[in-house]
Amino acid sequence: MSAQHEKLRMMLTAALFAAIIGIFAQITIPLPLVPITGQTLAIGLAATILGSRYGALSALLYMLIGAVGLPVFSGMSGGMGIIFGPTGGYIISFILSAFFIGWYIEKTKPAVFHAFIANIIGMIINLAFGTVWLKIFAQLGWAEAFAAGFAPFIIGGIIKALLASWIGIQVRKRLTSARLLPQSVRNHTA
Repeated sequence: MSAQHEKLRMMLTAALFAAIIGIFAQITIPLPLVPITGQTLAIGLAATILGSRYGALSALLYMLIGAVGLPVFSGMSGGMGIIFGPTGGYIISFILSAFFIGWYIEKTKPAVFHAFIANIIGMIINLAFGTVWLKIFAQLGWAEAFAAGFAPFIIGGIIKALLASWIGIQVRKRLTSARLLPQSVRNHTA
């Protein structure tokens, strides 16, 4: 397959993962300021399977689709008001988190252990960035922001990191054996 076809296929796959992130965003457990959602699981899966470049692209597409008003954010919401609201930092940080997760796996070895470490660090990036954003936009103190935007998500984040790592590596191996990932991603697969 030509490099151009491979690139197009991966761009379409990134768009598919942007849709998957939007679907997982609707899995919600409401909390007072920031709900628990399936978005971070989907981000971890995208980055673990697609790598840094296309994982981050899927997160960027998800953010842009929601920013223009399509209801892909949690609670079937969308629009720039969400991006520039108290929870917008979490959404923006998905891009950084996905890039880091994919990059870490590319630099180490695509195994569940390395994927888990990458997803845990990705979770910390997401929670830290989101909490700082929440503090600023909701005008909270540091203790309040940590209590509302970081602490409630640690245990769920660890579980989601484990799921994203295990499922993501299994899917990545299968896509690699079927030669459905580009050579650049396949070269980083055990």
